[in-house]
Amino acid sequence: MRVSKQNPNRPIRSAISIAVLMATYGSAIGIAHAQEDANGAPAVAAQDDIGKVVVTARRRAELIQDVPGAVTALSGAELEKQAIPDLTALTDKVPNTTLKTSRGTNTTLTAFIRGIGQQDPVAGYEQGVGIYLDDVYLARPQGALTDIYDLERIEVLRGPQGTLYGRNTIGGAVKYVTRKLAPKPMLDAKATLGNYDERDLVVKASTPVSDMLRVGGTLATFNRHGYGHNVLTGQQNYNKDLWAGRVSAELLPSSDLFIRFAYDRTVDDSQPRQGYRLTPGPAPASVQPLPGLYDTRADLYSVVGHKQQVINQGTSLLLEYTIDPTLSFKSITANRKSESYAPIDFDSLETPLFEAPAIYSDHQTSQEFQLTYTGSRLQGVAGVFYMKANAFNKFDVLYNAAGGLSLLTYDDIDTRTWAAFADASYSVTDTFNVTLGGRYTDDQRRARIFKQTYLGLGGSALLGNPSAVAFGKPNTDLGKDDLDRTDKKFTPKVGIGWKLAPEHNLYSTFSKGFKGGMFDPRMDLTASGGPNSAASLAKRRGVAPEEVSTIEVGLKSSMNGGRLQTNAAVFYTDYKNVQIPGSIPTYDASGNVNGFAGTLTNAGKAKIDGLELEMIAYLTNSLSVSAMYSHIDAKYKEWFVANGASLVNIASSTEFQNTPKNAANLSVNYDWPLALAGRAGTLSLMNSLAYKSKVYQTEIARPTGVAGLDATIPGNLALSQGGFSLWDAGLVWTSADRKYQVGLHGRNLTDKRYKVAGYNFSGFFNSVTAFYGDPRTYRATLDVKF
Repeated sequence: MRVSKQNPNRPIRSAISIAVLMATYGSAIGIAHAQEDANGAPAVAAQDDIGKVVVTARRRAELIQDVPGAVTALSGAELEKQAIPDLTALTDKVPNTTLKTSRGTNTTLTAFIRGIGQQDPVAGYEQGVGIYLDDVYLARPQGALTDIYDLERIEVLRGPQGTLYGRNTIGGAVKYVTRKLAPKPMLDAKATLGNYDERDLVVKASTPVSDMLRVGGTLATFNRHGYGHNVLTGQQNYNKDLWAGRVSAELLPSSDLFIRFAYDRTVDDSQPRQGYRLTPGPAPASVQPLPGLYDTRADLYSVVGHKQQVINQGTSLLLEYTIDPTLSFKSITANRKSESYAPIDFDSLETPLFEAPAIYSDHQTSQEFQLTYTGSRLQGVAGVFYMKANAFNKFDVLYNAAGGLSLLTYDDIDTRTWAAFADASYSVTDTFNVTLGGRYTDDQRRARIFKQTYLGLGGSALLGNPSAVAFGKPNTDLGKDDLDRTDKKFTPKVGIGWKLAPEHNLYSTFSKGFKGGMFDPRMDLTASGGPNSAASLAKRRGVAPEEVSTIEVGLKSSMNGGRLQTNAAVFYTDYKNVQIPGSIPTYDASGNVNGFAGTLTNAGKAKIDGLELEMIAYLTNSLSVSAMYSHIDAKYKEWFVANGASLVNIASSTEFQNTPKNAANLSVNYDWPLALAGRAGTLSLMNSLAYKSKVYQTEIARPTGVAGLDATIPGNLALSQGGFSLWDAGLVWTSADRKYQVGLHGRNLTDKRYKVAGYNFSGFFNSVTAFYGDPRTYRATLDVKF
């Protein structure tokens, strides 16, 4: 699967050939696998129902083959059967999608779809990919990455989703859809044991209280020793110590009304995930990189005496009312909050050269109303959305030079947003339909940003050092009256669909997306030439909103009663004002590094085009094969940065981060009847091979002519990851009555080491640290339903 150096266009020509074959013989999107019965078990499909999967990508229930857009869905039963641990594993299965653990964290999510996302989780940055839990938008990435449990399915939508979803998400959306409670008492327990002393337990239970009321809950605990350790203290590194719970009550006063109240809470007490230092320590010279890639020498493990911890919780109230057979109303009310103590050791050494104890907290309240109409020719959804959110962080950067400095950053950022949206599809004929949609967005952001340098390594008063001595005036001291901006935008969508035959669905869409402007949460006005300089005034205005315009053409169908399904889609995206965060060193009068400042900028223009192919074939009643291939060409066309008194276009020196040009997956599943302990059942053998080409973790990859940027290139290239493959396999037995399931699972069986994130602070004590994907793991699972 390695790309030929002699013929770099060969993969593209091959992909085009596959797309032509799909267009010739029929195609459909899917890879959604089995549906589930009322108890959450895989339902036995009739011969004509193979591969028929119902999703709510367009806010109404419909077959995935009928959705005019790129959607991939995986059922909760299939995710559990494959022992997929969390959302990041979907990276291997979904085209042009990167989902990974953010650098230096355990449960913060970094998500990119079709080149669009957001790497930095600091307050003020908003993600380009929307994460939804039962239609509730998660405004912050902290705690968004949790182990998979209690799900009906996960849906991944690629491309702008502005006319269908409460929050305007320009890259795509990932939807967690939880199960509704069963109509009869249910108890389900699943235990997992694995290497690295993995010990997981998930218990789910529900019962009807009356004809109208059902209650239920899930309690889960996930535990694992670290893949590495601190070679000086013996503390675990990359370990897991997490518990999660969810309770819900469902009220069904009539067949037309459904009400659900839900509460969930996750507590992550894992040790800090410390990076692997790629560069030698500055002193003594004998401090060289460690032999174990999951090992560390880091010395920061708490924040103001509090161990690392992430608490994420929320409540939601869903009301669904069927007004008549064609019209329904939905209300989604939610409140969420999280708090994180994050000790981040940038240098990963036993001395406090360069590290950041940080505290994050956020709170959001949202309300959405929807009306859905489903007529014989007209179907659509219209809604309004409102969200009030606050993201807060404070962190010291401890910089051990010139006697030591503590650099405080304090951010308190409010977001108020409302939107009105509508999306309707009209069948002009029985085979041809037209889709029109639109969205009006009003985004307001207000920020309080404070930066101050203190003498010594004791930290600031805000992080536990009341005797801290300020060094000079604040670098930045701006309140919410100073930093206040509102961005408004109307974004349209238009599409057509043509059923070439009952099995074949050709579609084309044009849509626009919009993400509001924001302020650099690390802005340093002293580094910009003083608070009244032109550069400082520009920073106080913030950066412009991101805008995308996407054209997509796809062909979807299902042949031979659903036994062969494929999907072919091509897209082109015009991407403007890309918001790119970064950090640069600041210098004193003698030219010595004395701190760092934010460099949030707009890259003016970029273009992204790509191809996505998916296929699943049920070759026999026992053997199925699924495959995925995606190719993307993402390039910056215009990105001007200051170089002295002039501006330089550095676009030709850049790469899109977290966006491999090529990705592929091949999975094979074979089932055969097998009785165990006198019980009839089915044994399934699963194999999956995934490939990704080279991935960059940062943008600057080649000389720019700008000294400050060029100094980062060696570290940026050290953090990039060359192409690699991962092999997963599993053997699972399921009883005929689906009450018992036993599995053996292996992931990354070749024990490949691959970088997934990193910090490049080569200007600060030559600190370049990397974080790696999971090594070879194997586990045994037992699931019993009572």
